[in-house]
Amino acid sequence: MQIQVLIEPIPGQGFRAIGGEPFSLVAEGPTRDDAVRNLRSLIEGRVSAGAEIVTLDIPIAGHPWLPYAGMFRDDPLVEEWKEAIAERRRRADDSEIDRDEP
Repeated sequence: MQIQVLIEPIPGQGFRAIGGEPFSLVAEGPTRDDAVRNLRSLIEGRVSAGAEIVTLDIPIAGHPWLPYAGMFRDDPLVEEWKEAIAERRRRADDSEIDRDEP
């Protein structure tokens, strides 16, 4: 298993290695490698004491409108309606331009 670990210098003290959830542990050491080694030791200690890491598969419910996506694709009536809307917008835009001219 691989986990991501944040390693940061501690001014004048060495380094700190921090593991994210489910390993919210922090370990320090005089060197970067020592900090990582100490964090590994903490994690191994928890696992050897009976802690387990498992993966759960959780089904994700789809969006309620998903079954209707694309239901009007290639519908000639809808295409005609969309063109009528576009034409009306073009005419409205043109009339606004005419009003703006002095």
